[in-house]
Amino acid sequence: MQVRVLFFGVLKDLAGRGSDSITLPDGATLGDVLAYYEARIPSLKALVSSIAMSVNQQYARAETRLAAGDEVALLPPVSGGAGEADGRRRCKHAAIVRERIDTESLVEGIKQPEDGATVVFEGIVRNHSRGRRTLYLDYEAYEEMALKQMEELAEQALSHFEVRDLALVHRLGRLEIGETSVLIVVASAHRAAAFEACRWLIDALKRTVPIWKKEHFEDGAVWADGEPFPAEIHRVAGSPPGGRASK
Repeated sequence: MQVRVLFFGVLKDLAGRGSDSITLPDGATLGDVLAYYEARIPSLKALVSSIAMSVNQQYARAETRLAAGDEVALLPPVSGGAGEADGRRRCKHAAIVRERIDTESLVEGIKQPEDGATVVFEGIVRNHSRGRRTLYLDYEAYEEMALKQMEELAEQALSHFEVRDLALVHRLGRLEIGETSVLIVVASAHRAAAFEACRWLIDALKRTVPIWKKEHFEDGAVWADGEPFPAEIHRVAGSPPGGRASK
């Protein structure tokens, strides 16, 4: 059977491509996919303990059995989030865009007379990282899966916190210094709930949504390190990975 394999972030650099198609025996698992690429990309072995895998845009275990036509993704720790002709992808509460994020318009679009608080978080591209001057950032994502994950986080926040409405927007592509990479807006009758929901959303987004950033400096570029995946996202190996840089 044939399956499609996608690579992101540093794994895409190691593989030298963004996607591949491989033939596996019937009954093969995600672990077999990993073994296939470990044999062909020796440097991948050093990263095995820190990556996750997905099947058809859902995180999955190494023992998950595959079927013909499945879409498998190899996912390094994240560091970041229906397609339209203008490059946007949107759900009810989440969006992935490639143009500048208009914070003021989004905030005004959410606020209602019954709200006592609107909390806004903006992730901004800063001008330094790793002790060097940052020129700009490039963000990429497993877009369909990222949008689903963002919408799921929004629904969880609406269920667990006393908030009326919210919006999550993440930008992809090249971002200049001072530009907004991610925006979260939470509206509620009470400020405490709005603050709590906003903090939970950005922390969860940065740990679970498959978005990666590449930092460009005067002397080269590097993919930002990622935080460990949460325990509920089963990595392909048991040892815990290292830390992750902030957005």
